[in-house]
Amino acid sequence: MSHGEKADPPSGTVARTHDQPRTARLLFDAELAASSLTPDSLQLPSVLAATRVRPVPSRPIRLAAQVRYKLDRVDFESAVVDPLAAVRRAVLGEDDAPPRFLVRVDEFPHYLAWEDPDRFGVSAFERFHAIMATAGVPYLVAVLPRVSRDPLSPSTTGSRPLDEVEVAMLRRLAAERVSFALHGRDHRTRFASPRRHSELCGLGLAATEELLDEAIAELARHELRPTVFVPPYNRFDAWQLEVLARRFAVVCGGPESIGQMGFQRSPQWRGETVYLPSYAPFYGRAAELLPAVERTIERGTGLWVPIVLHWGWEEQAGWTDLERLATLIAPYAAAWEDFHAAIERSRASAISDAAMAEPAGARRAAAEGER
Repeated sequence: MSHGEKADPPSGTVARTHDQPRTARLLFDAELAASSLTPDSLQLPSVLAATRVRPVPSRPIRLAAQVRYKLDRVDFESAVVDPLAAVRRAVLGEDDAPPRFLVRVDEFPHYLAWEDPDRFGVSAFERFHAIMATAGVPYLVAVLPRVSRDPLSPSTTGSRPLDEVEVAMLRRLAAERVSFALHGRDHRTRFASPRRHSELCGLGLAATEELLDEAIAELARHELRPTVFVPPYNRFDAWQLEVLARRFAVVCGGPESIGQMGFQRSPQWRGETVYLPSYAPFYGRAAELLPAVERTIERGTGLWVPIVLHWGWEEQAGWTDLERLATLIAPYAAAWEDFHAAIERSRASAISDAAMAEPAGARRAAAEGER
């Protein structure tokens, strides 16, 4: 391990005090906001168990979880939808609330825009955006501040800033209420093996902060200030989440994140950020997502369900499946602004609950100390 790098966190890392109650409030945000549910209902043992935020497991357990995922022995429906829908039914009775799909799109500019601008340039992305906008689907796009030459090669150098056409596209998206996430700095992997592709893993603290701050500054030149982070290749070291949390309200993940974070339920508070991983069957090509989306709509779970699409994959598939999916999810796709509002409600309410739970004597002493 080089100087400045950090090892994996210990497997016994304990979640912060507010993680579980904030996560529970996200699960029941709509009902709490409508005052159809009282905060006392969240103290049920079933709710406490379902929304407990598990520590990052040891490396062998993470690797075992990756294997189970690849063998289709665990997925978002079985490990997230089923238990969370069950606890909602236990609290609310028959739950027929519609799902709230959070649509994330990777990425713009495409990480291969340097190598193949005709196929992965702005004109191709315009087709994707037209399909989503025509259907009325709000979505978040992961934005690259720079475009690399041969980003899958760690030994290759060279990247360029966004060109005028790409910047114009981003401004158009902003005007049409598309949300933005930072997608690293330039998507260049630090490792040649596809099983280890990452722009962040292995960096020390100073290097991690430098990369993020340079990327944030680059987008700020185009008046973009994302509060969501989508890690390139879905990989970052678990300890880096704290660094990301100081800069972003939401940190996303995907199947590859299991190797660093373990298989975690979504969404969940971890410290001062919300971790939002997405897994199959809601992560993939539109054709693969369609059956799961139909099942979730029919079930009426009322859950936040992160969907991840790659517009480059849809271009390769000829767009037809995406058109079908967009039409299907449009009535149930949540604006990312709504998710951010729910996050802020859960943050404020948990702090208020903690203050109210403080012993009266401690509150009096604190009040006297302020005089």
